[in-house]
Amino acid sequence: MSRQKGDFGEARAADFLRDRGYRILDRNFHSRFGEIDIVAQKDETLHFIEVKSGEGDPVYRITPAKLSKIIKTARVYMQKKRIDADFCLDAVIVTEEIELIENITL
Repeated sequence: MSRQKGDFGEARAADFLRDRGYRILDRNFHSRFGEIDIVAQKDETLHFIEVKSGEGDPVYRITPAKLSKIIKTARVYMQKKRIDADFCLDAVIVTEEIELIENITL
């Protein structure tokens, strides 16, 4: 998928989250371990969100290796920002519809 299509999917996901009461804190946060597409907060919980878009069922592109990178990058984010809060890993799947999957695990 092209970067332009990925950016469009992430923008749609961010709008979707805002409409549901999430406050977007960061987008495309990088560490040496990987990238987190969206960091958001709702109530007192931080949400590290992987956005997947495209044909078929993009959720299956969240592999155990990708999940491990997201977890490591989330830890870097919290350490760098000096945040001590509850957090979870979520996914937003952007196809013709948009779906939020909370607390993703493999």
